[in-house]
Order: sequence, then structure tokens, then C-alpha cells
Amino acid sequence: MTHNVEEAAGSGPSHRGMEIGVAVLMAVIAIIGVIGSLQVGIGWAAEGPRAGFFPFYISVIVLISCAVNIVTTLRHADDGATFATWGQLAKVMQVLVPTSIYAVVVPYIGIYVASALLIALFMRWFGRYNWLIVAAVAVGLPIVTFVTFEIWFLVPLPKGPLEAALGF
Repeated sequence: MTHNVEEAAGSGPSHRGMEIGVAVLMAVIAIIGVIGSLQVGIGWAAEGPRAGFFPFYISVIVLISCAVNIVTTLRHADDGATFATWGQLAKVMQVLVPTSIYAVVVPYIGIYVASALLIALFMRWFGRYNWLIVAAVAVGLPIVTFVTFEIWFLVPLPKGPLEAALGF
């Protein structure tokens, strides 16, 4: 019975399946890049290369790389190696999901508020820091980022309603 529990805990997607899955996903993205590049033009204009010139060739290189990866993976025998256990993938998702939510909300609430929330979440959830340290870093780092980019480098970053209310 212990052996079955260990097997269940150690199971996960196969290395071969992940190789093929990622190659297919990247190929789809590359095809979208090729189509988009063709729509905006891949040739040369009087002022130089058109907007789709470089993205087209990069997408073609990615597409060729995906094809090579798929063919190479299919030519080798499946050794049954596990890519990662489900437990390991769950840990990756614990970082990926909040970070994805962060990327989605930045245009709506601004990079400073979103960053403060993400930093606070990670520090408290993963680091188990006390609330005083969490608050200091979660508020302090976006302030340092604001001063560095907005004031010193004059590079505007996405702001949300809080920054608008404060007049930034």
C-alpha cells in the first residue's frame, strides 16, 4: 500500500508529452505571428523594413524549431520519464496564477498598487513574514520604483485610480 501511495504522489505528465505539448503551443503562437506579420507587410518600403519584417522571420525560425523538436521527440523511444510530479506542478501554479492575475490587473489598478499587492501576497504566503515587514516592503518597493522610473528616468509606468486620485 505504501508503494501505491508513493507512485500516486510521484505521478505527473510525461517528459515526452510536455515536449510535444510545448512545441505545439509554440507553433500555434508562431503561426499567429506569421499571419499577423503578413497582414502588416514583411517586405521593404522606402523607409526600410515594414512592421512585420522581423516578427515574420522570428516566427518562421520558432516554427521550424518547433517542427524539429516534435520530429526529434517522436523519433526517440518513449522512456516513460516524468516531467514533474503533480505536487511540483502545484507549486509552480501557486506562483503562476497570482502572477498572471497581476499581469491582467496592472492596466486597471496600475503597476504600483498591483505590485504592492503581489509583493504582500508572496511575502506573507511563501515567506511567512510578519505583517509589519510585509507592509514596509510592499509599500516601500513601489515607492522606490516610482521615484526611480517616474522621477529620475522620466519613464511613465501604468497608473490606476489611486495614483490619479493622489495626482500622480
